[in-house]
Amino acid sequence: MAAPKPEEISHPPMDQLQGLEYCIDSNPSWAEAIALGFQHYILALGTAVMIPTFLVPLMGGNDDDKVRVVQTLLFVGGVNTLLQTLFGTRLPTVIGGSWAFMVPIISIIHDPSLQRITDPHARFESSMRAIQGALIVASSVQIILGYSQLWAICSRFFSPLGMAPVISLVGFGLLDRGFPVVGRCVEIGIPMLILFIAFSQYLKHFQTRDIPVLERFGLLLSVMVIWAYAHLLTASGAYKHHHELTQMHCRTDKANLISSAPWVKIPYPLQWGAPTFDAGHAFGMMAAVLVSMIESTGAYKAASRLASATPPPAHVLSRGIGWQGIGILLDGMFGTATGSTVSVENIGLLGSTRVGSRRVIQISAGFMIFFAILGKFGALFASIPFTIFAAIYCVMFGLVASVGLSFLQFTDMNSMRNLFIVGVSLFLGLSIPEYFREYTSAALHSPAHTKAGWFNDLLNTIFLSSPTVAFLVSVFLDNTLDYKDSAKERGMPWWAKFRTFKGDSRNEEFYTLPFNLNRFFPPS
Repeated sequence: MAAPKPEEISHPPMDQLQGLEYCIDSNPSWAEAIALGFQHYILALGTAVMIPTFLVPLMGGNDDDKVRVVQTLLFVGGVNTLLQTLFGTRLPTVIGGSWAFMVPIISIIHDPSLQRITDPHARFESSMRAIQGALIVASSVQIILGYSQLWAICSRFFSPLGMAPVISLVGFGLLDRGFPVVGRCVEIGIPMLILFIAFSQYLKHFQTRDIPVLERFGLLLSVMVIWAYAHLLTASGAYKHHHELTQMHCRTDKANLISSAPWVKIPYPLQWGAPTFDAGHAFGMMAAVLVSMIESTGAYKAASRLASATPPPAHVLSRGIGWQGIGILLDGMFGTATGSTVSVENIGLLGSTRVGSRRVIQISAGFMIFFAILGKFGALFASIPFTIFAAIYCVMFGLVASVGLSFLQFTDMNSMRNLFIVGVSLFLGLSIPEYFREYTSAALHSPAHTKAGWFNDLLNTIFLSSPTVAFLVSVFLDNTLDYKDSAKERGMPWWAKFRTFKGDSRNEEFYTLPFNLNRFFPPS
């Protein structure tokens, strides 16, 4: 038998991901784009409802307060998504609420001065105003690092080798949002996972009018089927004698969103009152803003890959971070109860549907704003059980993680140096946050437990984020370990041409500002 040829056993690296039906600046028909935009909106609802459901009761709020926070988070998320796709990185990314802000926010909620307030609603509003003040101050970190191009300068130290673990852990780091939540109601979680994979992968060649309907709209169709199935189980009394916690995760009538939602309500700035400012709260929140920035950097690079675009040039990445800082400022002004970051699950949906169109994401932003104003209709979709979203996350987060691993194709993975850096970064990125979580669960306080609350929040926020830990480890090792003679091993010859706007002719096609704004903001 003849020996195989080299081209038969290896695959050449590709600047742009192949196989997408629509890339960043190509668009499906308007009808298809609207349906795809609605699908992205449905997926974005998961985090937009989960975060307020978790935080608002801790703050003393009731169901009416929870609905208003969900509406505000969706409204501001829609505005931020439009700003990011028009003037930021211009990548097809949905901007939504971030879990990275949980540590400083919970620290604010448990502040003794707020806990002393006896009236629950007054405590809710006081907590919200304190969170708003901290977000407003902390947003300056991203605004300054972004618009001053300092983050662009920092990005010179990034390589494909250093960023691969970071992008991978943007997905893998959210593993606790996946099957552990599915397991809380396996009756609907596992059927949802199986049905979505069947529609989007095994039946993807089924076409209607030359459109692969099941691949393109597999998420929407599977959610509708399983949601109806979950409602049938609820109506038939299947959970009547189950534990209250099981009913909360399985029943479709436990969210209390539809009854509490107003028909029409437009969120507006300072709707909870004037923000209050505290230096300790602001310092703790700044750590979350830094974590959000690092996680978003990895997410933007994943989005560029799944939109079949080239990696964003340094100044475009920095511009996007600046606009994300504006987004966090808007979060503070409107009172969303958390900060903003790139929605990882929506990036995964770009790959699942093979549609990376910017227009689709802008349409989804329109749906977010529209249904945030029309409260009853938005609450209807927001009452989808969390378990259904968790089943989708199992696929989406894994897809984004695999995109991070794909960056290793530009490096030499026969190098012991590279194997060491990737392995250690991935392992510590998973292991250190797990240690912090286990320690906190056992001791009822985090490993950083000093009298300086802001310092505790800073350390705990950073080391609870898998992408941030991987970023610190991989970028440090990559730039200190035999770095002088390893440029080719690290993938720098391929990476270097994408650092500047004029380094590759395709950058102008993907990242030029609309309305001829590049005349006033010339790219570097």
